[in-house]
Amino acid sequence: MMNYSSAAIPVIIAFVISALAGPFVIPFLKRLHVGQTERDEGPKSHLKKSGTPTMGGVLILGSVLLTSLPYVEQYPRIIPILFLMLGFGLIGFLDDYIKVVLKRSLGLTPAQKMAGQIAVTGIFVFYLLRYTDVDLAMKIPFFPGITLDFGILNVPLLFLVVIGTVNGVNFTDGLDGLASSVTILVATFFTVAAIGMGGDIEPITCAVTGSLLGFLLFNVYPAKVFMGDTGSLALGGFVAACAYMLQMSLYIPIVGFIYLAEVLSVILQVSYFKATGGKRIFKMAPLHHHFELSGWSETRVVAVFSVVTALLCLIALTAL
Repeated sequence: MMNYSSAAIPVIIAFVISALAGPFVIPFLKRLHVGQTERDEGPKSHLKKSGTPTMGGVLILGSVLLTSLPYVEQYPRIIPILFLMLGFGLIGFLDDYIKVVLKRSLGLTPAQKMAGQIAVTGIFVFYLLRYTDVDLAMKIPFFPGITLDFGILNVPLLFLVVIGTVNGVNFTDGLDGLASSVTILVATFFTVAAIGMGGDIEPITCAVTGSLLGFLLFNVYPAKVFMGDTGSLALGGFVAACAYMLQMSLYIPIVGFIYLAEVLSVILQVSYFKATGGKRIFKMAPLHHHFELSGWSETRVVAVFSVVTALLCLIALTAL
């Protein structure tokens, strides 16, 4: 098990890899013409982002993979996290590639995306049950030592939590630096929790923290690169996998409140729109666009959402 001082090593390694690779990967993505296409019905301020390279998630995945692999033998519990992260990252990569390289605007169909997400999650849960001692019972926040066990329903609940979390992170990735900033804080929370609880997943939580810090150098406003679905789906897989490896899936609504708010805003908006024949609850969904259209600057939304996440991570630490 790592201590807090040794945990700095994978953070620094992943940061250096991400920061040094950026100036090479971003021009390469530009040469592939993998530019972001902004919707006309979105905030007008986003139209200037058109053409900014996307698929920058390969930077995140590459630095996390290179940093984590040397720790696999000593920390085998990071294997399922790496798998879920890379599995969802591959789905996102295919979606991005079809949209921006093959110029098919819809990318993967909803059915194809869902089939891929179910397949990756199914392999993840099979590995947990067959090759690890991870208990699917969930620790209850603020009640140390007490777990909630749904028995046979634990598996379908895992599918719901994993796929919901992945899509929540995906919806959060809509402003420069937003998903990166929020997930840095969530990864730091899981690092502290893992070290304190002896979770033995610290190398990858630290690697994700360092990788995102490096990526943020290029993703902060005004962004030089976007992570795309390649990065956002991978990060969603990372968050969900860490939560299950630590039996902390009930902590996701706390530390990942922004993810939850973003995906709920879309569900509520669509449902209300259909039920009322065209009326809206929010000016635009996901939620970050509502605040933008209410007069908030992009940087203010990112700052406020990050502060909220930081405070909720502190609250979650008190709930351990």
